Amino acid sequence: MSSKLKLSVFAPVAALALALGFSTLIDGRFVSPAVAQDAAAQPALPDMALGKADAPVTIIEYSSLSCPHCAHFHSDVLPELKKQFIDTGKVRYVQREFPLNDAAFAGSVLARCLDSSRFFAFNDLLFKKMDDWAFKQDALTPLKLYAKQAGLNDAEFNKCLADEDLQKKVLAVRGLGEKQGVRGTPTFFINGKKFDGAPTIEAFAEAMKPYLGTQ
Repeated sequence: MSSKLKLSVFAPVAALALALGFSTLIDGRFVSPAVAQDAAAQPALPDMALGKADAPVTIIEYSSLSCPHCAHFHSDVLPELKKQFIDTGKVRYVQREFPLNDAAFAGSVLARCLDSSRFFAFNDLLFKKMDDWAFKQDALTPLKLYAKQAGLNDAEFNKCLADEDLQKKVLAVRGLGEKQGVRGTPTFFINGKKFDGAPTIEAFAEAMKPYLGTQ
């Protein structure tokens, strides 16, 4: 596989992308028309989650691995959210894929090829190293290095990125986000309700009060 990341790497899923409402890329970003909200739909891939399954609050984040605001949330806000609410059993946090460019799409596919125990650590690494890969013409070279650090050898790396079924499922998760009203990243839902506040720990704590009471 060429180290030059181009849309042709994912050419087999171009038709599916269009079927989901995506029009390939404009200025390095997927674009799509508005579609009706469907909050009851289930993702095509298992949710990657932190926290108790029966926590009173579920926060779902749609994020792109090429999104600086997402990177800020994961480095500065999520650790405090985890300390105060996830580790204490009050919140279940779910991260869903909403790739905004080819590089983020590749990163999302690779994250799903890893052992699930490494999903969040790999995403955190990609967010931390974003400037080194997410906007580069040659994004696959650094991605291969990061994937190797996470446990994928070269053959597994190539096989993963060639997995058309997995590519389709990642795009389908993004399509679900579109149906739920996601127009940019990060976008959060708290117990199924779209969260429009600033993604700060204070704003999350305030928004969760109706569900947590005096907990």
